[in-house]
Amino acid sequence: MALFKTFLIESQLKSLSSLELNQILQHCSKSKALQQGKQTHQQIIINGFHHDSFMATKLVQMYADCNNIIYAHQVFDELSQPNIFSWTAMLAFYSRNGMANECFTYYNEMKMNRVYPDEYVLPNVVRACTKLLCVETGLQIHKEAVVFGVDLNLQFCNSLIDMYSKCGDVVSARRVFDAMVERDLLSWNSLISAYVSSGFLALAVELFGFMRREGFEPDIVTWNTVMDAYCRMGQCDEASNVFRRIKEPNIISWTTLISGYSRIGKHEVTLSIFREMMSIGKVCADLDCLSSVLVSCRHVEGSNYGRELHAHGIKTVNSTAFYKSAGPALLVMYATRRRIQEMGNVFNCMDKSDVVTWTAMIHSLAHLGMAHSALTYFREMQILRIQSDQTTLSTVLPVCDLKTGKQVHAHIWRNGFTSVIAVYNALIHMYSKNGCNTIAYSVFVNMEGRDIVSWNAMIGGFGMNGFGQAALDLLQEMRHSGICPNSLTFTSVLSACSHSGLVDEGLQIFHKMSREFGFEPKTEHFACVVDLLARAGQLDDAVEFINRMPIKSDKCVWGAVLSASRAHQNVTTGVLAAENLVQLEPYNAGNYVTLSNMYVRAGRWEDAVRVRKQMDSINLVKPSGYSFIENGK
Repeated sequence: MALFKTFLIESQLKSLSSLELNQILQHCSKSKALQQGKQTHQQIIINGFHHDSFMATKLVQMYADCNNIIYAHQVFDELSQPNIFSWTAMLAFYSRNGMANECFTYYNEMKMNRVYPDEYVLPNVVRACTKLLCVETGLQIHKEAVVFGVDLNLQFCNSLIDMYSKCGDVVSARRVFDAMVERDLLSWNSLISAYVSSGFLALAVELFGFMRREGFEPDIVTWNTVMDAYCRMGQCDEASNVFRRIKEPNIISWTTLISGYSRIGKHEVTLSIFREMMSIGKVCADLDCLSSVLVSCRHVEGSNYGRELHAHGIKTVNSTAFYKSAGPALLVMYATRRRIQEMGNVFNCMDKSDVVTWTAMIHSLAHLGMAHSALTYFREMQILRIQSDQTTLSTVLPVCDLKTGKQVHAHIWRNGFTSVIAVYNALIHMYSKNGCNTIAYSVFVNMEGRDIVSWNAMIGGFGMNGFGQAALDLLQEMRHSGICPNSLTFTSVLSACSHSGLVDEGLQIFHKMSREFGFEPKTEHFACVVDLLARAGQLDDAVEFINRMPIKSDKCVWGAVLSASRAHQNVTTGVLAAENLVQLEPYNAGNYVTLSNMYVRAGRWEDAVRVRKQMDSINLVKPSGYSFIENGK
């Protein structure tokens, strides 16, 4: 404010001109210098310029720019006929500060005073529509812009694209974009971002290509948005290529790449990228970044990196904010490591008035199989009058026994969750798990709406309780309703056939997967067919099917064969299954014990001794509960 100081000194010698005072007000507006602006206001009064409408307008603009709406109002209200500049200053303040209703009120009052909007007013009003996600009002403003000849203005069009996209109307956003007579980088960035946030990821990448061909150079916002599109498509290596083209990646760039690899399960890569970011040291990890990395930490075995990140977060970020953002991820991470004490410590640091805190703890305990503790926390939550949300209820229902599950069902009725599909899906699973297929089916039938998870839950419920034909009938009903089955549907149906001995029906469904539905069977589907044949005693057919599989058999496949071999006392096939399990999991001591016992049953004593020696040679300890000698060998 050197200019202001110069004028203030000069004011002691002579009166300031209106031009000089205007210059000072402009500097105060740009630098948000409210105190100097007030002093200049005094000089205006002293010099007798306060009745000048031009100077009064400049004062309104200065106070609005400095975010002092009270003084802006006082000056504005003294104007006999506020001009478009005064109205613009007031509307900009309300729009900028998220006061959308006040912005609309002043906009309507401005028109009533026969002051018509221009290219500076309308973008502010449209941004207010965006704050309220009010597309109807935005559409009305768009029509008025056509009337007043502002509809092709660059800033107005950019604000329209942003408004339409955030209100979920990407088609209208694209229509505005295509009609623009000129575009800037913000225009392209806004539409690319709109496509990404609405899930039109391929279109976002395509538009990025058009932008480059039009001669626009991407900025950091463009690069980050395109990276996000690739990550959401699961093409994280493409996102990484984009990342390497950014001269100075910001924390959003790093976090986008980190969270992308975390989502597709490449957790070692996630940690590697984070370490690279920390070693470069140009950006600091924020809450979003730390939370994303913590998600990956729980999937990397033998790593203490999660605990190190926990300590790093406490040291570098506000403790309350850190636990609010990263607390749920920390709970799940410690649950994965079975560190109960650390879970309790994290929970105690989290906000107990937040339903997310309780839900995360219940989820972590459920993950550990500690159903009783999970239900205890749920009950304590009710005592403290923390209102459950749909995630809480969907999390607690799978660990409920029948009695508690019925109590939660009553809680759902009392608290108005009757139309929440996810909660009712969890209810179906709970009743099915507890053998109450009739009640589960009643819940299913009376649902106001169903999604693919609803059908899968009910089909799986029939299957786990031995009602294979009912599961097949429900699959047919599902197809007639227009819901297309997914991979889990077929897994549930095949499992239902397996548990009910419906071999021919199960094989028929398996072959229909690719012929009628266009699904390529995955490992779990092959495992279901093996289980189907093995349970029915068709062990030779099961082995032949394994040999014809286009994918490599895993432990689930041979585990099913081994279990059936024991049930049907087929030692030869059991030995084959156990031998394959040892090859698949060479450090699983239980497999060696099982194979040794199978050899004993087959009378192959030398092979049994060889397996025990092999186990000793790699220092494997016999797990508790296993015996090298089985009764009835």
